[in-house]
Amino acid sequence: MDRHDRLIENLSRNLAPVAPASSVNRVALAWLVSSAVFVVAITQLVDPVRPGAFSQLLAEPRFLLETLLGVAAIACTALFAFRSAVPGELTRKFAVAGIVLMALWLAQYVVGLASPALEPSEWGKRPFCYLETMIYAMPPILAAVILARRRYPLHYTRTAMSLALTAGMIPALFMQVACMYVPSHILLFHILPGLSMVLVGAALAEWWRLPR
Repeated sequence: MDRHDRLIENLSRNLAPVAPASSVNRVALAWLVSSAVFVVAITQLVDPVRPGAFSQLLAEPRFLLETLLGVAAIACTALFAFRSAVPGELTRKFAVAGIVLMALWLAQYVVGLASPALEPSEWGKRPFCYLETMIYAMPPILAAVILARRRYPLHYTRTAMSLALTAGMIPALFMQVACMYVPSHILLFHILPGLSMVLVGAALAEWWRLPR
């Protein structure tokens, strides 16, 4: 026992106190808000949003529902992604809730192919909206992966892909007010490019190998 006690004493000598890690939920929400502000600001800077888009949110309940579902799905997925970076933080119910919300949101545009929430129109069309979606997602993806690496994720590829999905969906959602409203266009040029960011997340996971 004396040898054991001396070992503990030697190991603990001169150790400096370490501040506890900040709440993963606060980190996730801070990243989400800052990413959303970045996407909105850069989108507006490149080209203003579709004229009348915000008034349509108030006048058209289905359009408002689509948007709110998107916000809820992205927020839940962000919490899911960051929780997956901390062993023991992610529960099955929470993961299922995020997947269900995302599926419900995306289903709105599939239904919209037959019954759109707004009258389809090319008003406000942005010629390179698909590139904007992918480019604007990149800085949030990099920031999210850097934050996740500090939390020692066990399933690093899943974590990186979840973070990239969330980041890709932020500009994909905002393009619904920034660009033209046609469900087929939304699915092909907003949602699909946003979903493709999952591949970027997988590549980053392999490159950086998230666990240090």
